[in-house]
Amino acid sequence: MNLKLHHLVIILIILLVGLTGKVGTATEKPNIILVMADDLGIGDISPTNPDCQISTPRLQELADAGLTFLDAHTTSSVCTPTRYGLLTGRYNWRSRLQRGVLSGRSEHLIPAERPTLGHLLQDAKYHTAMIGKWHLGWDWTKDGNEIDFAKPVKNGPDINGFDKYYGHCGSLDMPPYVWVDTGRVTAVPDREEGVSPKDDQYGWYRKGPIGSDFHIQEVLPHLFDKSMEYVNDRSEEARNGKPFFLYFPLPAPHTPIVPVPPFRDASGLNPYGDFVMQVDYLMGELLDCVKKNGLENNTLVIFTSDNGCSPQANFDLLKKHGHNPSGIYRGHKADIFEGGHRVPLIVKWPGHIAPRTTTQALVCHTDIYTSLAEIVNHSDHAIGGEDGYSLLPVFHGKRSSDRTALVSHSIDGSFAIREGSWKLCLCYGSGGWSIPKEKVAKAEGLPPLQLYNLSQDIAETTNLAEKNPEKVLHLLKLLDDIVQKGRSTPGEALSNDREVSFLPKGVMLPAKK
Repeated sequence: MNLKLHHLVIILIILLVGLTGKVGTATEKPNIILVMADDLGIGDISPTNPDCQISTPRLQELADAGLTFLDAHTTSSVCTPTRYGLLTGRYNWRSRLQRGVLSGRSEHLIPAERPTLGHLLQDAKYHTAMIGKWHLGWDWTKDGNEIDFAKPVKNGPDINGFDKYYGHCGSLDMPPYVWVDTGRVTAVPDREEGVSPKDDQYGWYRKGPIGSDFHIQEVLPHLFDKSMEYVNDRSEEARNGKPFFLYFPLPAPHTPIVPVPPFRDASGLNPYGDFVMQVDYLMGELLDCVKKNGLENNTLVIFTSDNGCSPQANFDLLKKHGHNPSGIYRGHKADIFEGGHRVPLIVKWPGHIAPRTTTQALVCHTDIYTSLAEIVNHSDHAIGGEDGYSLLPVFHGKRSSDRTALVSHSIDGSFAIREGSWKLCLCYGSGGWSIPKEKVAKAEGLPPLQLYNLSQDIAETTNLAEKNPEKVLHLLKLLDDIVQKGRSTPGEALSNDREVSFLPKGVMLPAKK
């Protein structure tokens, strides 16, 4: 063999070995980090709002490395039900929770037998952890109405598929303020603490028992530290074929809005803008931690929010600075309008998702369950993900998944059904906190059904229900079918956990022939 041919053979061997290595890595089950911000609006970060006035460079960096969904939705416009939908792949209104949210003292919502993302990934041999804001209830040991903090917490995230968990039970403005580490309180409350909204418009939280190691202003950075500690601890096993799943629901930028230096006053807007900047910075720290551990190329990162921005952010002041947390959409947290449930969703998966891509594919949080099930080859279960469609075709460049319809839900239990660009809201007003609220809308004689064509009227300003009775009837029948079948995906009919009613008073479906 002459020298040139010898060199050519060596080069070919090197290329083949490199290619084999890449293929091998790509076929491994990826580590999965699912981060869900709390009350972050679709207009609050630059990847989903070109007119965003808050600096979010690390989330922009994440978007530049992956795929940004521009028509992504939660199942509900408030905290608890959205978390239910995300973890189960099932619409939240199928559960026993008809409206509102749980408190920090509430009992567990998701039964142990209900499949969750935790169970799904445990079955696929993942190590699973929940760190952050749970807000799905767990069972405190109580003496009458008093919690015995010295005794174990039962029916927490551990019964829902998580090998370990560290977090607090409700929102960060809901007592009790204690850390629970896989069933045990880390420090028994030694005092009561709270701040009135009159004393701090942004940083208020309800008065209640608080542990000696629980410091409100440090909660957000503390939880990021815990998450990075988890990644560090699991990195060696992850590199050796034992992947991990980290579910990381943030407590921010929900109230109490408590940015710390150097973020305080950094946005030039208000404390809410500062707090969003702090979330962005800490997300960058987490991503850097993944990279430093050599896990970036085989880690799937999902970033989203649980609902739209809360009016606690002070919309009027922000708009004076040219910033709208809801972007071009109507409403905000709690509402049935787009600003209530349309949220950021960014997915990064090196080698599988092309960088710097966006999509208008219609997507719901429930789709994450079905997508992960397909990724880890566990998509053949009878229940779990009943309302989810795989996003893998969209990951690979397709314009849409198989999803054609979306059901949304507001804080007062109002429904909306969307198909294509047509959206039917089954309420008189916002279904939530923005104007017009339901009682006022009813008193003003507004109609109980609102039909919008989002392709022509994204701000939901013109009700077309009266002019399009056939479309209204079609959407009502579609919603009824989704409710009655207990699922919105193909498969055997299932039951809901309660009798589900969705029609406003005075509205009736025509009798079935």
